[in-house]
Amino acid sequence: LSVGVSVGLVFVSQTTGLSSSGAVERFRGSDVEDEFEIAEQYPKSINEMLMTTHNHILGFSFIFLTLGTIFYFNSIVTKFWKSFFMIEPLISTIITFGSIWGVRFIHPDFVYLTIVSSALLYLSFFVMSVIISYELIFKKNSVN
Repeated sequence: LSVGVSVGLVFVSQTTGLSSSGAVERFRGSDVEDEFEIAEQYPKSINEMLMTTHNHILGFSFIFLTLGTIFYFNSIVTKFWKSFFMIEPLISTIITFGSIWGVRFIHPDFVYLTIVSSALLYLSFFVMSVIISYELIFKKNSVN
């Protein structure tokens, strides 16, 4: 999962430059100065937006359901933070992919909501992955 998610982040980096203006251009298309100029990016169609949203919401839901189930059994993080890391990515998935619709069809400033929610989503993913990996590799349970 970590390799797949990391490759996805590299893709985002390549397509947006990890900038707010790059993300806006990715969904809204490039600004064209005159009629003879060819746009680098075209606005995403509704079909493309639906396909992106559909694939990511389904994929991320399964990723975070699986990861959250494993994370539930960790002994390092407890109480509030355990619940936070298990629930937050599911909420951020909806906000992230809802906000790209806002970027595309309402206003470019929705990109800041996209950035914050996706940063929380990926931070949660990597925190849970590191904690799970640490417990599996280094933490020894004493069995009597």
